[in-house]
Formats: sequence, C-alpha cells, structure tokens
Amino acid sequence: MRVKKGFKARRRRNRILKLAKGYRGRRKNCYKRANQAVERALDYASRDRMQRKRDFRRLWIVRINAAARTVGLSYSKLIAGLSKAGINLNRKVLSDIAIADPSGFAAVANSVKAA
Repeated sequence: MRVKKGFKARRRRNRILKLAKGYRGRRKNCYKRANQAVERALDYASRDRMQRKRDFRRLWIVRINAAARTVGLSYSKLIAGLSKAGINLNRKVLSDIAIADPSGFAAVANSVKAA
C-alpha cells in the first residue's frame, strides 16, 4: 500500500504558508515560493536583530557626544574621564540622562572634569 505522507507533509507546508501570510502574489499561497520567501525573511530577521544593537549604540554615542559638547567636552574625553573617575554608567543610561535631565548630565560631566 502506498504511503502519501498526508498529515505530516501538510502540517509542515501549512506552517510555512502561515508564516508567509501577508506576502504578495504567489509568495503567500504557493508552497515553493513561500518557502523561499520565508527562509529569506528569517535570515534578514536574525541579521537585523544584531544590527539593531549596533544602531542603538551609535544613536546613544551621537546623543552623548552632542550633550558633552554643550558642557565643553568631547565624547572620547568624557568616556575616558568616566572610567578614570570610576563612574560606571553605560551609554544607554548616559544618553537617557542627557535627554531627560541635562543638568544631571552636566553634573556628571563636571565630576569628570574635576577628576
């Protein structure tokens, strides 16, 4: 008797087609095209998760640099001074302080100048 792999194969194909929901043209309802599109989309998703971390770090550095220049420091001098002074603030927190509380950021920068 011939085995058609009905249930398992259909479940596998439906899983891919469900991931391809919202795609245009045959990419949403033709298994082969949908599989190619979904594989590519998953590749891009994993690449962009790493890239998002890079992009946010660059944004934080730009914000810190802009705030540091208003108090008469460059970004590199500020970061070097923070490590020398033993102030453990990461770039995300520093940029949040720079935006939300400029006077607090100025106090941090002045403590770096003093050290």
